[in-house]
Amino acid sequence: MSATDSGILLDRMMSLHPKVIDLTLDRMHRLLAALDHPERRVPPVIHVAGTNGKGSTQAMIRAGLEGAGLTCHAYTSPHLARFHERIRVAGALIEEARLVETLERCLAANGQDPITFFEITTAAGFVAFAETPADYTLLEVGLGGRLDATNVIDQPALCVITPVDMDHQQYLGETLAQIAGEKAGIIKRGVPVIVGRQQDAALEVIEAQATRLGAPVIAHGQHWHVREEAGRLVFEDEAGLLDLPKPALLGAHQVENAGMALAALRALGMGEAACEAAMTDVTWPARMQRLRHGPLVAAAPGVELWLDGGHNPHAADAIAALLAGLPERPTHLICGMLNTKDVTGYMRPLGKVAQSLHAVSIPGQAATLQATETAAAARRAGLEAHEAESVAAALATITAEDPQARVLICGSLYLAGEILKDNG
Repeated sequence: MSATDSGILLDRMMSLHPKVIDLTLDRMHRLLAALDHPERRVPPVIHVAGTNGKGSTQAMIRAGLEGAGLTCHAYTSPHLARFHERIRVAGALIEEARLVETLERCLAANGQDPITFFEITTAAGFVAFAETPADYTLLEVGLGGRLDATNVIDQPALCVITPVDMDHQQYLGETLAQIAGEKAGIIKRGVPVIVGRQQDAALEVIEAQATRLGAPVIAHGQHWHVREEAGRLVFEDEAGLLDLPKPALLGAHQVENAGMALAALRALGMGEAACEAAMTDVTWPARMQRLRHGPLVAAAPGVELWLDGGHNPHAADAIAALLAGLPERPTHLICGMLNTKDVTGYMRPLGKVAQSLHAVSIPGQAATLQATETAAAARRAGLEAHEAESVAAALATITAEDPQARVLICGSLYLAGEILKDNG
């Protein structure tokens, strides 16, 4: 098998349905039945939904479980540099030969029937997980929850719902309550659900769904609390208090993500060693990640270069808060976004901490917002904005004017993935 075989198969899978997103579980149930229901044979599942913090929270839970000597499968999306990042089998990214074999089986089982890329690749994840021993399976929802392809587990061990915000309104609904209802669709009868900080409208919907299903709710502000204190992280719940190192992931928002992870670990019966490992051992790329090598760093040696994949107003609030807390330094943004996002809402918090924004189109993304439109949105948000042909060109312009600047490349996980291919 050549190293490009999985790429060829994945390209073929992109053409199996006329839409990128078509929310229903019918096709997923059909394919899983043809594969002899691998989703029924995976290790106990921790299912994570929400708008913000899903990936970071899941990464902390995984670090904690692995710190306790347990093995975890993990499914996340989208990937950054390579598709293999989406399927982590017993702690390691799926190997190329295994991925090829699994994708081929899924294609054969699906036949000529229509199915989306996310559905068939999620099925591939279930096949790989069902055939390899592990202690837990961590599943991150792709979009929404109720009709997401991951929502085929009848009895997970635990559900987690991170903060819900306005996002993907064209698929999930125009109000926060409607969106929360879709996220709450992962809740299962009798299964505990960890709930992060929520706006009242979202919390009301989540709690109502949990009550209907007899699912115990373990909610922020009610059953657990988390805060930063004297450079440490303090977590409290009914079992007592934990005094831990701050999470290795940067930003005040990671404190609350840590709280959700710790509440999940405690609900699973994990001890203090696992909780400490969740803070100290976690890694999660493109979440306020400092870039330290690669051609971009080499091209601007005096620049402090950062990368973040957040793409909605809530994420921008967190980024702005982190930037405001760093040592004072002129800050410039290089931003590329998708045309499905609230671009002006994303820009508004950043306008308070950045001197300028250089807009780029995201390479290879049909849904990219063109640089001209991104720049226009930035101006509406009060930012001085320019257009650039590429990230490298934008960085060169910034460096020529301010060789000691702080530069944040931001706006999309797809843009972050392009950067990490060469600068990870």
